[in-house]
Amino acid sequence: MYLGIDLGTSSLKLLLLDAKHGVRAQAEVALAVQRPQPGWSEQQPQDWWCALESAVAQLRAESPEAWRRVRAIGLSGQMHGAVVLDGAAEVLRPAILWNDGRSEQQCLALEREVPQSRQITGNLAMPGFTAAKLLWLRQFEPALFARIRRVLLPKDWLRWQLTGEAVSDMSDASGTLWLDVGQRRWSERMLSACELDLSHMPLLVEGSQSSGMLRPALARQWGLAKSITVAGGGGDNAASAIGIGAARAGQGFVSLGTSGVAFRVSDGFKPAPELAVHAFAHALPGRWHQMSVMLSAASALAWVARLTGSTDEARLAGQAAALGLAQRARAPVFLPYLSGERTPHNNAHASGVFIGLRGEHGAADLGYAVMEGVTFGLMDGLRAMGQSEPSTMPLALVGGGARSDAWAQLLASGLNCPLERAQGAPAAAALGAARLAWMADGGSEQEVCLALPLAQGFEPDAELSQVLAERYPRYRALYPVLQPWF
Repeated sequence: MYLGIDLGTSSLKLLLLDAKHGVRAQAEVALAVQRPQPGWSEQQPQDWWCALESAVAQLRAESPEAWRRVRAIGLSGQMHGAVVLDGAAEVLRPAILWNDGRSEQQCLALEREVPQSRQITGNLAMPGFTAAKLLWLRQFEPALFARIRRVLLPKDWLRWQLTGEAVSDMSDASGTLWLDVGQRRWSERMLSACELDLSHMPLLVEGSQSSGMLRPALARQWGLAKSITVAGGGGDNAASAIGIGAARAGQGFVSLGTSGVAFRVSDGFKPAPELAVHAFAHALPGRWHQMSVMLSAASALAWVARLTGSTDEARLAGQAAALGLAQRARAPVFLPYLSGERTPHNNAHASGVFIGLRGEHGAADLGYAVMEGVTFGLMDGLRAMGQSEPSTMPLALVGGGARSDAWAQLLASGLNCPLERAQGAPAAAALGAARLAWMADGGSEQEVCLALPLAQGFEPDAELSQVLAERYPRYRALYPVLQPWF
């Protein structure tokens, strides 16, 4: 039995996987985000641990026999967050998260300081990345910065609590701007630019390797065996790829989570930073991936559901799906930049905008506009990754937003490629973490990284594709006009 832990932004998920690829049990505990100032996004690491203990208690109570047979643990997590520790390994301040936009000026300073940064890291310096957050702390919280002895990513802080080992994996470390992504090792040049060195960094392992053992006291407390391996794991998107079986070049997925992602595996390091495309190491040895990221996706639908007084996002999505093509063609156009944007604009100040509002528009029109705007944002991402023509190669559909048939059909029609929603896709990151644990326990990639059974496929709808094709240029034209006003 293998335990996958997925530390997301809005919740922490646990999943128990058996050696026949059966999901035996799952648990989920909600998490809150603090926004002490506009553009800021923080969480207390201790809240992650409390959520983990609560989720463990759920699994132990609901599936005691399966729980006792856990052999290894894997970790997945939200990327880029900065957890800073002092010499006693105490957390110095709330973690600054991936969707925090305060460090834009520090990004510019870092690229001036290291002109080769894009070649080393494969990425633009963006406010979401960890290095920029540390530069912000150096400038605005200098006394605290002077006390920092270790920097960990969110899931790796959980690892520290689980094992006592300071370790990260290649995929998550790729999102710090401190990794030489092509060489899969820390870049001393990038660290030095932040007044850090290798002593501040965790050790690095591949996601499918062991990173340490569960603390004996914790194993006893949780009713587990003495020798429990903890795998390197992966950043949430790399782990999701493992969860759906995207391990080979050309395979990929579209994710509708809090953020929106288009992801493709590559067999080499293929950076495209000028288009704000991420080039990261995959969670398996010898592989990398390209990824476009938009900062608001399913979270934008949750926002407009609250705004319009809808009981939940699913109900609003259903109302939007009931709109005819003529109504959709007259709907407002929505720019989904509620938390700024990465691909393709790299603008922390970009804002959400409705254009074309009329008195006759209601909640369903706004819901549709948001779903369409997120679809257009993902179309931007695939264009930046080099896909501007229809594709016959299916992409998997993952994330919480993947539960909506209406949104899945909208995406397939907009992206002009088939989408496949696999069974268990909404929990792909936790499943991927469990699979990485399986490989760290001796499982082979061939037996572990299988494609998930298909639950439902979505082919592009010609009439809907035509409506989207006519509206997309208007969407594309809005950003350059509005950008000076953000």
